[in-house]
Amino acid sequence: MITGKTKSGFVYAIPEKRIHNMELLDALVEVERGSDAGLSDALNLLGKDLKKKLYDLHRDEDGIVDGEAVANDFVQILLDYKAGKNS
Repeated sequence: MITGKTKSGFVYAIPEKRIHNMELLDALVEVERGSDAGLSDALNLLGKDLKKKLYDLHRDEDGIVDGEAVANDFVQILLDYKAGKNS
């Protein structure tokens, strides 16, 4: 299990096998190519409930989700995992 907390306060627990999912790698390649849809696909790594919690954390009073903040948290999760930072 990959667990941690991002700088924005997002607490997560993700089954480690999801990090090794080939579909995640495919989605990240699409992100690298500039596809916004790739990020949405990559966020599926979190699972439906955790993805909703992340969106809700970054949702403003008008109901708009800050895409940059979501992307920053997701990148932090991946970088922390790569660096071996796991609670």
